[in-house]
Amino acid sequence: MPTKAEYLCHKVVHLDITKHNVVDLVEAMGHTAFQARNLNRAAHIFDKMQADKDCVVFLTLAGSLISAGLKKAIVTLIQHNMIDAIVSTGANIVDQDFFEALGFYHYQGTPFVNDHELRELMIDRIYDTYIDEENLRVCDDTIGEICNRLEKRPYSSREFICEMGRYLDEREDLKAFREESIVYQCFKKEVPIFVPAFSDCSAGFGLVHHQYHAGTGPKVTLDSAADFLEITKIKTEKQETGILMVGGGVPKNFVQDIVVAAEIIGKDVPMHKYAVQITVADERDGALSGSTLKEACSWGKVDTVYEQMVFSEATIAFPLIAGYAYHKQNWKARSEKQLNRLFERVGA
Repeated sequence: MPTKAEYLCHKVVHLDITKHNVVDLVEAMGHTAFQARNLNRAAHIFDKMQADKDCVVFLTLAGSLISAGLKKAIVTLIQHNMIDAIVSTGANIVDQDFFEALGFYHYQGTPFVNDHELRELMIDRIYDTYIDEENLRVCDDTIGEICNRLEKRPYSSREFICEMGRYLDEREDLKAFREESIVYQCFKKEVPIFVPAFSDCSAGFGLVHHQYHAGTGPKVTLDSAADFLEITKIKTEKQETGILMVGGGVPKNFVQDIVVAAEIIGKDVPMHKYAVQITVADERDGALSGSTLKEACSWGKVDTVYEQMVFSEATIAFPLIAGYAYHKQNWKARSEKQLNRLFERVGA
């Protein structure tokens, strides 16, 4: 049986889209067929979002993306004002990004392994990557520590994630790690991160620990309705929006639904002007993750002028689409929108 150190010896290295100019490759894909041509059109649409400097660009994240090496690409988009808000699963933000900001790593592995051996060694597997469960417990405990130092009241996930960024900002010993963190870069640039199912990740364990020990006393809670109201406020205040969706699930539905939510509260807003989705899900079972953007138009959520589905695995398609828009440099006319300034407290 290999030792734990032998399993955890090859770190996942994050892709740097700034070092690989893929413009010519993506342009050439436009003269081919199938998903290559779809990817070409998606890249052009994401680039249109960059050229449209008043458009608020949402990035949605579902699936195990940070552990797979996409963190640096996402950080690059944040740093260059190419995205203005993020809606994500909890795993990407807490178990993976915040986890690495605390000084831990994901490791290259293989699916052809004895998982009972991994369990004995406290190694968690995500397909062909490994995580040290003992380090993950530190991440859980840190979330509990953040809970314990906050005012005991309901928070939107955006508010709580801001506090995670503040925690990293205060930890000078983590300086070498936090600069490459999505949570930290969004904190510095006031880019809101929403995680509607926040307890469905390591944050949940920290919150469980906090609430259990708080007993019947006041405690920190997460308010998903506050999330919904806050992200809807972005739509009502800024109007023109575009979405780059990586995967599907709750983040996809959440950001699309803000058009309908605005109507429910009596605000007249346009559908999302631009929309791109990268997914491997099939539309034929009627599930959300594979439902097409044209279908979303029937719900009044997405316009169909600039929309494109790309049926591809995210670690292949996302660096090409993001890299194309980065190297086209239309983002240079965009400025920081600092959307966190729209909110002062829950329900603001």
